[in-house]
Amino acid sequence: MKKRENGLSKARLRSSYLTLIVSISLVLFLLGVLGIVIINARGLSDYFKESLSFSIMLNEDAKEADIRMLQKDMDAKSYVKSTEYVSKDEAAAKLKNDLGEDFVNFLGYNPLSPTIDVYLHAQYTSPDSVSKIEKYVRQYTFVKEVYYQESLLYLINENVKKISLFILIVSLFLFLVALTIINNTIRLSVYSKRFLIRTMQLVGATKSFIRKPFLVKSVFHGLIAGLIAITLLLGLLYLVEKEFFLLFTFQDTNLLFLLGAAIILTGIIINVVSTFFSVNRYLGISDDKLYY
Repeated sequence: MKKRENGLSKARLRSSYLTLIVSISLVLFLLGVLGIVIINARGLSDYFKESLSFSIMLNEDAKEADIRMLQKDMDAKSYVKSTEYVSKDEAAAKLKNDLGEDFVNFLGYNPLSPTIDVYLHAQYTSPDSVSKIEKYVRQYTFVKEVYYQESLLYLINENVKKISLFILIVSLFLFLVALTIINNTIRLSVYSKRFLIRTMQLVGATKSFIRKPFLVKSVFHGLIAGLIAITLLLGLLYLVEKEFFLLFTFQDTNLLFLLGAAIILTGIIINVVSTFFSVNRYLGISDDKLYY
């Protein structure tokens, strides 16, 4: 009978430890997801900014040598990511494909102009920067017009600022929630062992001696929970990159290692600090309050 009771007690203890580790793992996983969002937010905003281009529309009588000279000049600029020259015939072929009919035969001539599409680096996509670039490009006499969607550029830049602020607020909120959940989970775990703590005090154990096994276990639990959270994150990264490769890529392994180390360190620190204060609470509590 005594062996059965001991077996049940050990099973319950293992179950409480498992529940504690799983709870902490899920919270750390959510913090990790938030970390991935923060790291990729900049890359995602840059992707959208750099996918926009402005078009340099050229005169129909512009010489091929002059056009290539302008394209090389733009490619040499530090703010230009890439350029693409589209001739009149290529522009007509693209428009024909989009419309589904041959408008050149219908009109009897090709009304389109040759263009150079310029893609800028993200930090130069603000309306003010594009305006300065436009002034420079217009110095070429064979440039007919420079076209870009100013309202769209302004909208993207404004939304990026708002989204960055929103992510920061959500990050702080989720971190506080995660801290509260982990702390409450550990307090419940220590609460279930309050009589054991009291018994150790009665037989003369010092406070540091009582705290030591709890703190050692908290480090171990934080490490295991962090590793589980990292495993879940790696699985999530694999699925996300598979489905949205162009939008979400995590090729920087150094950042990935730093994120993993931060998750494990966060799990251990929060575990140790919460355990320390939770154990201390029952080291100085009176006997009548052990039942509340």
